[in-house]
Amino acid sequence: MRITLTNVLVDDQAKALAFYTEVLGFRKHHDVPVGEYSWLTVVSPEQPDGPELLLEPDAHPAAKTYRDALTADGIPSAQFTVDDVHAEHARLSAAGVEFTLAPTDLGNVVAAVFADTCGNLVQIVTPAPEPA
Repeated sequence: MRITLTNVLVDDQAKALAFYTEVLGFRKHHDVPVGEYSWLTVVSPEQPDGPELLLEPDAHPAAKTYRDALTADGIPSAQFTVDDVHAEHARLSAAGVEFTLAPTDLGNVVAAVFADTCGNLVQIVTPAPEPA
């Protein structure tokens, strides 16, 4: 069993695609029209055949309520691993990304949390080195 697809609920697919590709650096993978929305996925350029992230419209009332409740409570909707949280925090901050948590040592990871401009909080982490 493998994870091939996961999602984030977004309030605007075009805005989400711009943020996730132009700011975060993901690549568009699928963009298939489905009614008024699209089956719109992005992938990491480091894993082009790896898991896809579906930028899923929050059109269903329960989806928006769920996403908004997580955000209001400060709970990230997604987590991505980066090589260096401090460097990524600096890069994204310079690009205007708003962080709700600056890089913080949590023991087994260093984490930071930012708003994705589409209604979600996203956490980035760098695993702590294994003890010698």
